[in-house]
Amino acid sequence: MSIDGVSGRTSYIGTTILNLRNQLNDLTTQLATGKVSTTYAGQGLDRGFALSLRAQISGINAFSDTATNLNTRLSVANLTLQGLSDVGAQVKNAATTATLTLNDSGQTSGQITAQAAFANAVAMLNSQSGDRYLFSGRAMDTPATVSADTMLKGTATQAGLTQLINERKQADQGAGMMGRLSVSSPPATTTVTSIAEDGSPFGLKLLSVQSSLTGGATVTQPTGTPKSASVDLGAVNPKDGDKIKFNFTLPDGTTEAIELTATTTNPPPAGSFLIGADTAATTANLQSTLTSSIKTLSDTSLVAASAVAASNNFFNPVATVSGAAVNNRNTPPAPINGATALSGAAGTDSLSASFAAGDTITVNGTPITFVASGATGNQVNVTDSVQTLMAKIDQISGTKNPSTIGNGAITLHGADGESLSISSSNTAALGALGIANNTTAAPAPLRVGGPPFDTATNLVAGTPDNTVYWYTGENGPGSARGTAVAQVDQSITVQYGARANEQAFRYLLQNVAVYAAVTTNASNPNASAQVTALAQRVSANLAPQNGQQQIQDVQAEFAGAQTATKAATDRQTQLKGMAETMLDSVEGVNQDEVATKILALQTSLQASYQTTSMLYQTTLLKYLPIG
Repeated sequence: MSIDGVSGRTSYIGTTILNLRNQLNDLTTQLATGKVSTTYAGQGLDRGFALSLRAQISGINAFSDTATNLNTRLSVANLTLQGLSDVGAQVKNAATTATLTLNDSGQTSGQITAQAAFANAVAMLNSQSGDRYLFSGRAMDTPATVSADTMLKGTATQAGLTQLINERKQADQGAGMMGRLSVSSPPATTTVTSIAEDGSPFGLKLLSVQSSLTGGATVTQPTGTPKSASVDLGAVNPKDGDKIKFNFTLPDGTTEAIELTATTTNPPPAGSFLIGADTAATTANLQSTLTSSIKTLSDTSLVAASAVAASNNFFNPVATVSGAAVNNRNTPPAPINGATALSGAAGTDSLSASFAAGDTITVNGTPITFVASGATGNQVNVTDSVQTLMAKIDQISGTKNPSTIGNGAITLHGADGESLSISSSNTAALGALGIANNTTAAPAPLRVGGPPFDTATNLVAGTPDNTVYWYTGENGPGSARGTAVAQVDQSITVQYGARANEQAFRYLLQNVAVYAAVTTNASNPNASAQVTALAQRVSANLAPQNGQQQIQDVQAEFAGAQTATKAATDRQTQLKGMAETMLDSVEGVNQDEVATKILALQTSLQASYQTTSMLYQTTLLKYLPIG
């Protein structure tokens, strides 16, 4: 008979020990990691659920990272907005309280404050969060503006704000320092005082005339193109104390008045004209005093208003379409003017190529239709004037810079910051206006057409070669806020973009800049009045304006973005907590239970080791009798 060895009979004991050992290793790993398994395979049937939970947690973590970056950018942006708001308040206070003493550079202490504030405002608009410029729209890697010094002083080849202010001042004052007005008596009259504009877009514009003159005086209100008004004293002199008041609109849209009082006091007090021996002599005195008063107004408030207008033209780009000089059908032909008819026969003051009923001119996609008569809405009669057509074009384009015509050349302007396109079904008639068919112009800073500037007749578009373009960020379609979008939840996005040329920022810059840029000749007897007029305008403009975007409006929009982000983050924090709890129930273990199992296994394994050891130490000799 054969005798079997012990190992053959006890191999199952080794296998059991190995299984116990593997179980002990698994439990030890679970105790150390707190997880059921280090692989998804070891999680059993719940592994699909665990994968889903981990994907959800990963998505929440990604949204959390986005929210963190977004809040950082919004915090930097809000600091900038508050700083800009403080700049406005600081300069407004300086303009209100600064003394009128001029330094060697011809500026007051308030203007020196404005220079530093302007540089600070420009630096803030070029703020970065990480590598992103916050006020450049979609051009996140490009500074929002040129430097403050370049804006004010320009470069070797490009005109800055200071140069544009000086050119505009010459254009608004005119060659005779009369604000582009003329005061005279019509031919063969000695009792009529006529005051007239020159037809340019510059200088003082007649608004109205108010009179308390007695003695049969007749006042004609401003009419015509260009406008003119008149005062006819008639045959009887006015009485001592009678008044006449001329109201004007200035280039920045403000109004000023010259009020003159008839007096018998000789020499007459300031603001008075002497009543002469007859109405002809009184008329001469009225004209002399009115001329002197206009020159004073031209060298005080007009200078300030001109600077503000130039600043608006520089910071607020406008599309410009200019026509070359053309002639009408008169004999001999003459340059067209505002009164030139849109159609007419040879020998008349009409376009060299007429518009006909049914023709159209399309402005920014909106057609103007020519009709024989009875024009309504976006219609123009073929018998209307060029001035009427320009007014209709301005109405459609929405421009704040009315179209002009001078020396036969038409200049059309678009709305602030928007392109202007012009086309017509009658290309010949449009060409007679000096405008090429299918013309489209992009926004550009406006400056006076010249030199010479004191006789200029229009504003022209600056080019990047000759004029500083202050905003260098992205200026595409759509809202500024929409230029930066962050997804903070599965179905929630927030917009937080900004452009430095938004109305609130641009308006602040142009008013602080004009106050910082203007210099005044201390030897000019009107110096104090010039500085005062400028400071008053800057202070008024820096106050909140009805219907205009304010920095606080942008702050409110950013606050809305932060609120939406916080709400999403709070909700995600709760969801993440629940997901982690469920994931822990799938992947995690009860460490007390695992420890108990480990102790039981260790006991069982120890017993197995001892039993196995005993079995493997058993030999046949132990069972043989001793003898």
